[in-house]
Parts: sequence; structure tokens; C-alpha cells
Amino acid sequence: MKPKIVSWNVRGLNEATKRLRIRNLLRGWKVDIVCLQETKMKLIDRRIVRSLWSGVHVDWVYLASNGASGEVVVMWDRRVVEKLEEFIGRYTVACSFKSVSDNFLWAFAGVYGPNLNNNRVLLWEELAGLHCWWNLPWCIRGDFNVTRFPSESFGNRRGRPAMIDFSECISDLNLVDLPLAGGPTTWANNQTWSRLDRFLISPEWESHFPDV
Repeated sequence: MKPKIVSWNVRGLNEATKRLRIRNLLRGWKVDIVCLQETKMKLIDRRIVRSLWSGVHVDWVYLASNGASGEVVVMWDRRVVEKLEEFIGRYTVACSFKSVSDNFLWAFAGVYGPNLNNNRVLLWEELAGLHCWWNLPWCIRGDFNVTRFPSESFGNRRGRPAMIDFSECISDLNLVDLPLAGGPTTWANNQTWSRLDRFLISPEWESHFPDV
């Protein structure tokens, strides 16, 4: 059974009204795994998790807010996947999972990327290290804060070298960049828009979940 995964840049979780809106949406979507970026929170405890996703079967791991970097929480339904190991990096939260239905072993990473090119190199190195550490089928999801192609942005100055480095990282890790559905962008502000969010999967993960 394919897990239903939702990823979302929430731009802050401190307001109770926003958490309630997210909770109502997650209930309607009937999700199995949730990845939220830009939480802007230093502590995510059980009270916060229950305000987002109720139920005794929910577990979580998070990267705390540290100024303008980090800020990722990954939550999952333990009836669907069992966490084997976890990793909390500078820009990444990752878990190795075992699917409860068929014991399939795979890894998931949630990413909130940096805005500076020098720091992006650290993200690519972090993902490469994770890919080697867990020799498993991968699903990587998040807000990478960089586009891959000039056609994916309008009205900003995101540099071409960063795009090339991002594409090389995807190629080196042998990942599949899933196409975007529902529109060409994932972020917009006045006259500026970009595609900053992506699902990257390994061919082995896609083979196991062919209807992704």
C-alpha cells in the first residue's frame, strides 16, 4: 500500500488558529506521513503535535528553528510505517522506515533548504551522506529554496550555478524529480514566483509504489 505523504511550507506554527486549520486539512486528506517546513519553532512536543494531528498512533521527529535555518518536522502514523532510525541534520530530518503492510524498507527525508549559495553546498553534502548511510529506496521532499531551471522562476535573481549544482546532486544520487501537478509554481510573492518545492524519489521506491 502506497503511503499518503503531505509536505507543506507552513511559514510558522506558533499561532493556534493556523495549527487548527492544518489539523482540519490533515483530517480531510487522511494522510500517513506529514512533513512541514519553516515551522519557526524551537520545540515541538506532544501538545503541539496533537494540535496538528490527533491520535495516539502519531510519532514525530523535528529539526528545531535556529534563526532562519532548519525548521522541519516529520510526523507519521505508526500503524502505517515503523521508524527504524532517525537523522537530524542542519537542513534535513530523515527517517528509515519499515512499511507495516509488507515490511518494505525505505527512507524519507524532509528538507528546508538555505537561501545562500555557500550554504546550499552543505545541503547537497548532507543529502549525499544520508544516501550513502542508508542504502535504501528514497523519498525526499521539501522546500529546497532553489529552482532547477530558469523557466521555473520569474522576477527573482536566483543564480544559474545553484541550479546546476542542484541538478547535479539529483543526478549523482540517481533520483527521479517528480513533475509538478496543479500549476507551474509552489511559491509566489507579488510579481515574483518560483518552483521551490519538490518530491525526489529513487527508481527502487518508484518501482515499489508504481502509482505514485
